[in-house]
Amino acid sequence: MPENSINSPAIKLLKNKQYYWLVTGVAGFIGSNLLEKLLLLNQKVIGLDNLSTGSIENLNDIKNTIDEKLWKNFLFLQGDLSSFSDCQKACQNVNFVLHQGALGSVPRSIENPIITNNSNINGFLNILLAAKEANVQSFTYAASSSTYGDHPALPKEESIIGNPLSPYAVTKYVNELYADVFKRCYGLNSIGLRYFNVFGKRQSPNGPYAAVIPRWIDAMLRKDEIHINGDGETSRDFCHIENVIQANLLAATCQQKKGLNQVYNVAVGDRNSLNDLFNILKQELIPHKIQYDIEPIYRDFRPGDVRHSQADISKIKNLLGYSPEYNLLNGIRESLPWFVSKFNQHA
Repeated sequence: MPENSINSPAIKLLKNKQYYWLVTGVAGFIGSNLLEKLLLLNQKVIGLDNLSTGSIENLNDIKNTIDEKLWKNFLFLQGDLSSFSDCQKACQNVNFVLHQGALGSVPRSIENPIITNNSNINGFLNILLAAKEANVQSFTYAASSSTYGDHPALPKEESIIGNPLSPYAVTKYVNELYADVFKRCYGLNSIGLRYFNVFGKRQSPNGPYAAVIPRWIDAMLRKDEIHINGDGETSRDFCHIENVIQANLLAATCQQKKGLNQVYNVAVGDRNSLNDLFNILKQELIPHKIQYDIEPIYRDFRPGDVRHSQADISKIKNLLGYSPEYNLLNGIRESLPWFVSKFNQHA
């Protein structure tokens, strides 16, 4: 997050005092970016990850670029959200929890709903209960825009959702219900962040469930064919990782009662089609001396996908002071050097 991105009490608070943070899913894409930011702010971080989808390479990427003194503020615990004792151990003496650990991907959940449920519901309940027992100050968790399901209205407002279109969407909605119940029953304050199509450095392009932006960047660098599901006019509110980091820090350190125990959209408040994305990536790779001239191949729509997605971000702006610095274009420009560098290292 750029130094001038938010002139907020969150950053001032963290610069003036060292707290203990737990980041679950710390070796994943979002978790590792949160870890890097917290360490740069001289915070103490405990990271929990079972490495099923996260990567030690992500942690080494930070270790190799950050000051050694700051890196010593990080403790990695290889453990599983399905183990309540692992969750209890991770939550000891923690001030703030940033719960990012989950099994993502709509298609994966359709193919294997049981493993998705075990990770995203049972695991969520374990870490939520452990956080309650440890008396953490706040619990911030990754929710999902998939919760809006088949509701057609745009932009998406937090209070209006439709029927879920995948097991993954069900699990993320149940997270919100559990968080609300834990406030009512136990007084645990939490904030859910409904992420919209997050992208940025350390996002893996590999595997059948890779997100569209890293997958397409990798294909263009390799001069491979790109497949577009549907007619390419499916649209998304693509959100750069720096916006997500900002939202997490604002949520975790929120001290206004009206801002707590809410669910917020985390996005830009705009949308771009897959065809737009394809053309932007082609154009922005040219300064990196990459010319991609292969036409995309269109195929059937993917089961479980919503046609259009765009967030209303007025609630998070008004209650948390969120102000996204990155849209799709400047987010792509910020991210590409990392992807190009990593590709060249492995070429």
